[in-house]
Amino acid sequence: MKASGHWLASHRLASRWLTSPKRRCAVAAGAGALPVLAFPAPALWWWAYVALVPWMLLARSAPTGRRAAWDGWCGGFGFMLAMHHWLLPSLHVFTLVIAALLGALWAPWGLLVRRFLAPGATGTPTRGRILGALLVLPSAWLVVELVRSWQGLGGPWGMLGASQWQVEPALRLASVGGVWLLSFLVVAVNVAVTVIVSVPGSRTPALAGLVATAATASAAWVWSPRPDVEGTARIAVVQPGVVAGPERRFDVEEQLTRRLIGQDVDLIVWGESSVGYDLGERPELATRIAGLSRATGADILVNVDARRSDRPGIYKSSILVGPDGPTGDRYDKMRLVPFGEYIPARSLLGWATSVGKAAGEDRRRGTEQVVMHVGPGLRIGPMVCFETAFPDMSRHLTDDGADLLVAQSSTSTFQQSWAPAQHASLAALRAAETGRSFLHSTLTGDSAVYDASGRRIGSWLGTGASTAAVYDVPLADGVTPYVRYGDWPVHGALLVLVALGLTEGARAIRLRRSAPAPLGPPARTAHGSPARPGR
Repeated sequence: MKASGHWLASHRLASRWLTSPKRRCAVAAGAGALPVLAFPAPALWWWAYVALVPWMLLARSAPTGRRAAWDGWCGGFGFMLAMHHWLLPSLHVFTLVIAALLGALWAPWGLLVRRFLAPGATGTPTRGRILGALLVLPSAWLVVELVRSWQGLGGPWGMLGASQWQVEPALRLASVGGVWLLSFLVVAVNVAVTVIVSVPGSRTPALAGLVATAATASAAWVWSPRPDVEGTARIAVVQPGVVAGPERRFDVEEQLTRRLIGQDVDLIVWGESSVGYDLGERPELATRIAGLSRATGADILVNVDARRSDRPGIYKSSILVGPDGPTGDRYDKMRLVPFGEYIPARSLLGWATSVGKAAGEDRRRGTEQVVMHVGPGLRIGPMVCFETAFPDMSRHLTDDGADLLVAQSSTSTFQQSWAPAQHASLAALRAAETGRSFLHSTLTGDSAVYDASGRRIGSWLGTGASTAAVYDVPLADGVTPYVRYGDWPVHGALLVLVALGLTEGARAIRLRRSAPAPLGPPARTAHGSPARPGR
């Protein structure tokens, strides 16, 4: 009894303390930041399954729907700021602005948490509301991730399901429904745990939801097809490390590439911005790369970050160079980093260049993805840096016939932060989703290679490495359910929310019709005075 009394007193004290809007917003922001610990560098993947519980407990306890929406907004601000905290040295105060704008996407989610999990007239949510929460709240989270995945809003960095990149059963599920399915399941587990912790009378449906989630995940894990391995390719990664100036960087890359002579490699991949000059303007650089290709016996995939000589503007381009020079295979980066490579609505937001390291000039976009042919039988699908965060890009390259996915990246601006490890981890998910091995080659680390199931091959090349490394990469065939059916979990989530909207709309109409008609004004006598009953 004493323990119960102490808990009740503590609960009342906390409730009084949270009546301050500023304090409650601060607590919500802190609760929203908790999921970041599940991502690299901490990489506590198991934490993702309970990380949302404090945030949902807070929104559940909101005295009004408006307050719950604020809890959702503040929590979303904390989540976005924590996931992108490494941008602060570059964007300064603008990082806070971006986090606040994107955090607003979680305001409806906070409202739904209260709608389904707050105590009802009987003191506890009904079983129907609990079961609805297990479906609606993960669906609403998925729609938030869908909206913020638009490239103009910053892209899908930090999707909750991406925290499971090193869990083999989760990677198998990614081959079925992509990172979207993983996000849905992680949120569903968090909802169930929240109910178990806060609503003792509804533990049975929550436990039933957990069992159903585990059973569905296990069935998908057993049923999902494995990629069929058909041979291997020897791929080399050249990572020069932090080198000042494009000329000096090229020299280091050339020296590291010469170490690969005699190692019988099929393809050599340099990182993003590995060549700082247009090869048409600097033909001697193209000649030097072609000489390296002849010496090593392998084509070399470089990345040119320069103003093009054949058209206006600066492009980031993956260019394949063979023993006779550029082969003609070229891919221009399509999805650019907001503020880093272009400024959205520059006429309105151009002031960002005065407070941080935002792009002084917008880079130009490519128009289509490209599958390149290397040697007699290897087809590669190139992407550049930020693009590996988008599941649809690797899925489309696989559907177009790529045998191997290759990303060229550089996170040198964020070298001492969590960004390089977070970026390298995304390749595991893209590999598992598509059933294709994935090579993530960076200029300054972390570089990583994953097989077609998302398992790491060899070791990462960390941010302190300046080296060339060779990997025997298995080449797989076949089509995963995710490549075949696409983002079906998102479509299902949208249907759930549409059904919810229709149900709530019909309920509102029904209540309006069943409400008693308002009483009219009292009848009056001929003299104008109110009539008395019985007269």
